[in-house]
Amino acid sequence: MPVKRKGLSGPVTAVFLVVLALFLAAGGCGSKASERTKPQNTNRPQITTESKETKEKVTLYFGDKEAMYLVPEGREVVKDHKPIEQVIVEELIKGPRNPALSRTIPPEARLLSIRVENGVAYVDFSREIQTKHWGGSSGEAMTIYSVVNSLAQVPGIKQVQFLVEGKKQESLVWHIDITGPISPDWNMVKK
Repeated sequence: MPVKRKGLSGPVTAVFLVVLALFLAAGGCGSKASERTKPQNTNRPQITTESKETKEKVTLYFGDKEAMYLVPEGREVVKDHKPIEQVIVEELIKGPRNPALSRTIPPEARLLSIRVENGVAYVDFSREIQTKHWGGSSGEAMTIYSVVNSLAQVPGIKQVQFLVEGKKQESLVWHIDITGPISPDWNMVKK
């Protein structure tokens, strides 16, 4: 008589295989679930915290070689989160790019602060705007109206009050009264 082996019968084997398949599938789902938490779309644009340079066109006024007239010089400037009036004065301090024009502010002078209140730009320079100035009534007029006319093009600025080291002065170099706000003089601009 043949010996019967005890093993798994048909229905039990089927249940075993189903459970095994579910177990294997569940194990695989864990890795798929973790893959789903990873970013899937690599075509999205990269977001950076770097700011793009903000450029603006301005007109600056520098002296002609005879120190008789102001001459406009167009320039595209980078703002870098600075107020445009600050950028304008800093560019005036750098001087003209056109070699036919002359500097109106001593290069040693520094802008200490600038603020605008009620149509007046309060421009505070370091002492060098006086101590390093080349002098003369024409030179002083070129300095004052270079700043005033350049800033008067900014919306909201009608006049400029000059300060030196935070204080009002009688003049820059003893010729023009700067104790109060100064309006632009467009007659000084070469036509």
